Amino acid sequence: MLSIPFDNSYARLPKGMFARQNPVPVSTPDMIAFNDDLAAELGITGTDDPKLALYFAGSRVPEGAEPLAQLYSGHQFGSFNPNLGDGRAVLLGEVIDQNGQRRDIQLKGSGQTPFSRRGDGRAWLGPVLREYIVSEAMFALGVPTTRALAATRTGDPVFRETALPGAVLTRVAASHIRVGTFQAFYARNDIDNLSALFDHARDRHYPQARDASDFLQSVIEAQAALVAHWMSLGFIHGVMNTDNCAISGETIDYGPCAFLDGFDAGKVFSSIDHRGRYAYVAQADIIVWNMAQLASALVPLMPNAEAAVEQFTAQIHAMPALIRANWLGRFGAKLGLAAPAPDDADLITDLLTLMQNCGADFTNTFRGLTQDDIPTELRAMEGYADWHAAWQERLQDEQDAPQRMDATNPVLIPRNHRIEEMISAATNGDDTLFHRLHRALKSPFAADPEFADLTQPPAPEEEVEATFCGT
Repeated sequence: MLSIPFDNSYARLPKGMFARQNPVPVSTPDMIAFNDDLAAELGITGTDDPKLALYFAGSRVPEGAEPLAQLYSGHQFGSFNPNLGDGRAVLLGEVIDQNGQRRDIQLKGSGQTPFSRRGDGRAWLGPVLREYIVSEAMFALGVPTTRALAATRTGDPVFRETALPGAVLTRVAASHIRVGTFQAFYARNDIDNLSALFDHARDRHYPQARDASDFLQSVIEAQAALVAHWMSLGFIHGVMNTDNCAISGETIDYGPCAFLDGFDAGKVFSSIDHRGRYAYVAQADIIVWNMAQLASALVPLMPNAEAAVEQFTAQIHAMPALIRANWLGRFGAKLGLAAPAPDDADLITDLLTLMQNCGADFTNTFRGLTQDDIPTELRAMEGYADWHAAWQERLQDEQDAPQRMDATNPVLIPRNHRIEEMISAATNGDDTLFHRLHRALKSPFAADPEFADLTQPPAPEEEVEATFCGT
């Protein structure tokens, strides 16, 4: 019998922070994938239970769970919406994992909640499989991220532009506390709940923080490192609203996310990002903006508001340099540099400019540097030979550069056209491509002839021009 060792701290917080809500049962739950390794890490046992799909589709509540939908607000494309919250998800509860870390277990696509507004509270199969694949790939790539525990078909249609197969994702996170969670209570001038949330989030994520200023700095440092890591992999989150920005520093809410094929600093995939607010290159600026919104929400927790504004402003203004330092470290390692110096930024940006001018594949270019297997269009660019000579000269004093490059430049990423191909097959009842892609992406830095086709950029007719949230 399924057993999950719940210890639900968020459910013990003041009632104004959430609404108690059970998941809504579905017709015919059918397990697509279950992450046995993650389940073991979480201390979950009895996963051979024949009713396993019932629990992870929301038709049966596991013993010890205290399902709830969390309240939050958020800036969505720069406009503040005070009335958000878990409109299609419920937090089943929390566990203390085998490493002593507290982790949330949440069902996503589990039916309407008090925060659903006019939504149906459901998810269709495509976004569920996309998040499962991409979040697990990000984990294998070493990026702080939420994890996928299970994906389950519901047997019920979900209506978007047309009827689509419904599904539920079981997501695991360090927590689901967002910048927008703090904004919700700040906007309501609910200082009691704001203070209770702060105490909970600090104790859970940054226990070393003495006050709100220390807490803000910890979140800033986590987010600066995260976004630089994204950019080093060509990852575009797609919808960096403040309600999609986790206090923990994990990547959360894989909606219209995508990875670059040909390098384009201004690339946008999200179908709803009409002005490029969350373009690849803009992510470094947007995360600073998001942290400024968190800083505003934390001001009431400081004893002197005027002094807090001055202190927080200085912390926010220092963040771009912190992102730049993380960016330099990440991209320097991609070029084999153990301790890149500020002057090495020119070496990196010169290569990226060459890649931009010819549309060279981001992943294959960096991986190919080790084997001198450079895309033809890049090798033919005027200026590439000079860049290559300057890079080789810079590497003369570097030890273990090839090993460093192979450890930071993946062979495999979840390419957009492969994800779309997988979703199309699964929508028609064939999960073979999903399982193959998942298996391949467990080892993204290893060159495996079995998965050589997954390393190839899309043909022109395969290129994905837009990605979608799925709500």
